[in-house]
Amino acid sequence: MYNQIQLLNEKIEQESGFLTDLDRELRKVVIGQQEMVDKLLVAILAGGHVLLEGVPGLAKTLTINSLAKAIDAGFQRIQFTPDLLPADLVGTMIYNQKEGSFFPKKGPVFTNIILADEINRAPAKVQSALLEAMQEKQVTIGDTSYPLPTPFFVLATQNPIEQEGTYPLPEAQVDRFMLKIKVGYPSREDEHQIMELNTAVDKQEIQPVVSIEKILAARNVVREIYVDDKVKDYILDVVFATRDPKRIATAQPVTQSRSRVSPIYGAEEPEQNRNWADDMTGLIEFGASPRATINLNLAARAHAFLRRRGYVTPEDVKAVGADVLRHRVILSFEAEAENLDADQIVQAIFERVEVP
Repeated sequence: MYNQIQLLNEKIEQESGFLTDLDRELRKVVIGQQEMVDKLLVAILAGGHVLLEGVPGLAKTLTINSLAKAIDAGFQRIQFTPDLLPADLVGTMIYNQKEGSFFPKKGPVFTNIILADEINRAPAKVQSALLEAMQEKQVTIGDTSYPLPTPFFVLATQNPIEQEGTYPLPEAQVDRFMLKIKVGYPSREDEHQIMELNTAVDKQEIQPVVSIEKILAARNVVREIYVDDKVKDYILDVVFATRDPKRIATAQPVTQSRSRVSPIYGAEEPEQNRNWADDMTGLIEFGASPRATINLNLAARAHAFLRRRGYVTPEDVKAVGADVLRHRVILSFEAEAENLDADQIVQAIFERVEVP
């Protein structure tokens, strides 16, 4: 096994060279959002879709646009609005008067990377059309199904503070996103660089540095990364703890957390009463689905690939755990009454599940 991992490490070194070029290219225009960039790369390497949530002006759209430009692939940006129709997204049948027949007019969804900007501003029927394409990797126009290009990624954004004129994604549809990434404010130093960059005379241009073939090859290597049975059991323990918190009701925190970092403001919040974490029974209405188990495994492998390792550690699982689980853990009314959010629940679970 040791020799196999050594060979896999060498293979990863060869196949991951493009990450350096990609990171250098993105740094031309994206400042202070390295964690968001890393998580986007995790999703692309693992073959999953991403939902980005953050207040306006945090470079969500800029980052996705820049990433799409740096990857030599098809890209479409779709601004979701209340008057958008499913046909505007997937296409429709057009009547050819000269020939007296219908032919399919494919929509913008037929590309490699889709930026669904402000996805919660479109009605449910449009969201369903996109999410069907995400799951099935095909679109039906008329009575014919057409496969989507490979790879196919949906990178969606939504604004958490504006509710008027929005259509929140149902839990069953949000579950189809591999990661839900919360984007926070940059630091003071990073924002100073952002100000300098965006007020300069010369603008930086993103150049394609990675081909689709490189992405697909790297994705195949990610699937080969070794996951020990103990790490697999750890993933299962975490996911099952969201469904049955009694499993960890008497467990003591594995790691001590004296303060919590706000996902929006970045500053440390004061230590709060954590008595609820000693027994989370009744705080979770619905736990994570089996997609969470699959996505935790794949995302942890992709995270190990970013670290140029041929094996997954529990730290890889923890690094992507909140992003995989926060939109899959549905809290009860009791939890909401205590002003708890999914991030706090997930953090408490990771603190109490025994690490192999």
